Amino acid sequence: MYKAVFLDFYGTLVHEDDVFIEEICNKILTSTSTRTTTRDIGRYWWESFTRTFYSSYGDNFRTQREIELRSLEDTIAFFNSTENPRELSEILFDHWQAPQLFEDANVFLRSFCTPKIILSNIDRNDIQSAINHNGLSFENIITSEDVKSYKPRPEMFQHALTAYNLRPLEVLHVGDSLYSDVAGAQKAGIKVAWINRKNKSLPENYSPDYIINSLQELIPLFG
Repeated sequence: MYKAVFLDFYGTLVHEDDVFIEEICNKILTSTSTRTTTRDIGRYWWESFTRTFYSSYGDNFRTQREIELRSLEDTIAFFNSTENPRELSEILFDHWQAPQLFEDANVFLRSFCTPKIILSNIDRNDIQSAINHNGLSFENIITSEDVKSYKPRPEMFQHALTAYNLRPLEVLHVGDSLYSDVAGAQKAGIKVAWINRKNKSLPENYSPDYIINSLQELIPLFG
């Protein structure tokens, strides 16, 4: 029996921002004379985002909002788009503050009393707004801003373990990202459940301890 559950938030308990990313890519496409596709725009934007994201920790830490705005500015400039990066970024920020809860999330959260601790890469004000919007409560919320580091780096996991005096094997982490959640938790010695809502194929280099399609499948572990 696990003594606590660490939970990713976006993509795990609430909907991710995929629809809004597609909307932004379409806006860039329709405002550029460059011959391209939304897929190429999305790929460039992601690569621009990750260059800063991967190096953002410690003294070099940048918030998600900062990184997102910078990467959008870069993407818009690269494709000679006439869009305003600040206006486009607000589309994402609005979603981050008021995302829709997955149907299975409430059932899962209310089914057992084991401490539930959020570990999120999103900025604290945004995730707190999202939690309030959905009427949720958790024992604790630990964000990248608190530890000046992003998953899959170990700082967020280690901070949560220390705060609750827990050993890695006493905890289960639940998340939707193979890179941030699965790899990150396992590097910290924590077992992890990968929630695969879209039935994606599992790459050979990942091996989650549990693979689930619904959060409700985990309830017996905490019953």
